Amino acid sequence: MNPNRIITTVVGLVLIGIVLSSSIFVVDQRKYAVVFAFGQFVRTADEPGLHFKLPAPFQNIRFFDRRIMTIDNPEAERYITAEKKNLLVDSYVKWRIIDPRKFFISFKGDERMASDRLTQLVRSALNEEFTKRTIREIISEQRDEVMQNIRKKVEVDAADIGVEIVDVRLKRVDLLAEISDSVYRRMEAERKRVANELRSTGAAESDKIRADAERQRDVILAEAYRDAQRIKGAGDARATALYSEAFGRDPQFAQFYRSLEAYRSSFKDKRDIMVIEPNNEFFKHLNKK
Repeated sequence: MNPNRIITTVVGLVLIGIVLSSSIFVVDQRKYAVVFAFGQFVRTADEPGLHFKLPAPFQNIRFFDRRIMTIDNPEAERYITAEKKNLLVDSYVKWRIIDPRKFFISFKGDERMASDRLTQLVRSALNEEFTKRTIREIISEQRDEVMQNIRKKVEVDAADIGVEIVDVRLKRVDLLAEISDSVYRRMEAERKRVANELRSTGAAESDKIRADAERQRDVILAEAYRDAQRIKGAGDARATALYSEAFGRDPQFAQFYRSLEAYRSSFKDKRDIMVIEPNNEFFKHLNKK
């Protein structure tokens, strides 16, 4: 075989291999592939797998990340509220590329430029929302509404540059040192006022409950005394009736019983002294033999 022919064949195969290798590219599922022809956008290859293009220098490839990226500023930024109070706000943004063509036209494919642009958009939206609200509204009462409005405003502008805003969050909202003390003192005074109101209300309720309990106690005692007196009167009446009936059957026994009761009452204490004649009617039962 002719050596020149062999060399020509080998060179041809090498050239074919080079052309084929520059005409084939693989798209990872985490990437977008954008095909350019002499610096002009041709098409986007976003399906993972093997793709073809014209060999360089007719067409070339650039890859863009399609995963969610984060913008997290290392330092908090200052914003002014409707009360003219300064706040230090630390925020972060989650975003991703959804239109590689718009993204390339807007930033030439530079993710750092895109990050700076999104930071400006978020800063503008935060400033617009904060200037319309008080500190209380931003921190607690309308925090969710503030974040929704910021995200909507940023999403509209981001769509024009081929970017989707996944999320916008506030990590920290702090007062400046020069106004923190006054705010804390005002909050402390407000809490003390509420506490005093609660104490006054509690004391009034306590007095009301105590008075009602005492009234119920007096009513219960009065009713119990009334019932006791009625029962006692009924018992005394019954006893008197029984005594009358018994004494009516035997008057002499009744007289004797009453005399014994009188003796018991008169001689209850050994120190008692009676000055009376021994043959007095009072001792007639004692003098009987």
